[in-house]
Amino acid sequence: MVSGHSRASRIKSPDESELPPGLYVTATPIGNARDITLRALEVLGGVDAIAAEDTRVTAKLLAIHGISKPLSPYNDHNGERERPRLLARLKEGARIALVSDAGTPLVSDPGYKLVRAAYAGNIAVHVIPGPSAPLAALILSGLPSDRFLFAGFLPPRSGERRAALEDLRNQPATLIFFESGPRLGDALSDMADVLGDRPAAVARELTKLFEETRRGTLRELSAHYEKAGAPKGEITLVVEGAKEVAPDFAKLDALLDQALQFMPVRAAADLLASAFDQPRKPIYDRALQRKKSDD
Repeated sequence: MVSGHSRASRIKSPDESELPPGLYVTATPIGNARDITLRALEVLGGVDAIAAEDTRVTAKLLAIHGISKPLSPYNDHNGERERPRLLARLKEGARIALVSDAGTPLVSDPGYKLVRAAYAGNIAVHVIPGPSAPLAALILSGLPSDRFLFAGFLPPRSGERRAALEDLRNQPATLIFFESGPRLGDALSDMADVLGDRPAAVARELTKLFEETRRGTLRELSAHYEKAGAPKGEITLVVEGAKEVAPDFAKLDALLDQALQFMPVRAAADLLASAFDQPRKPIYDRALQRKKSDD
């Protein structure tokens, strides 16, 4: 059973309406401090404490909006140590907000481990949605947005990066990555080699003063950054997904005819669907038709 509740559009102060206990996964701006939501301000002002990826970054954001709350770091380096402390406070009924340096927590950061542990401890988890760099870059890229896959950071070494890209080569969804400036040129070159010279977009410094989105093919973008040098700022890379290629039906039919001489229709369809990396049902239907025509 799904339940919900309505909220007033006006921001309520903590004195007017106390937040229920639990963990509040709260999105913060990815650049422009004015992009914070009214509900996020309400939550950050109403919780007992804030767990932040970098307390210095979060302290600046809170100061801009006139909020003063206890801050504690929660990141990749101290997560194993801090997680039990946060969970103990949450079990006692505390209200704690989890924020990342920028954007929505749990997207390429250790927050998901805290959420999983909270659920395991029957602790309420609330999401306060807001800015997201992958979605902003996807919109600016001009690439298909009906289906997309966020792949986070690729491995820094070329061999491991190429292996990871090989796993994504046939993915039809638009691909979204985070990348650093110094590695961008090499990453674009590896993508062009493994994925093919697809349309792509490099979005950096999103919502900030020097926001830039550069579009082109992977090789065009690689050549540009090889000449221009490593760009500064936070970078999100968006790449068009694989085109769906129809199988070679003449070759498929010839192989089906051979396979059907030695195996049942279902087994032949399973074998060739795997070999052609195609959905099983259309090949099964085709095999069934050819078997009937031979009878």
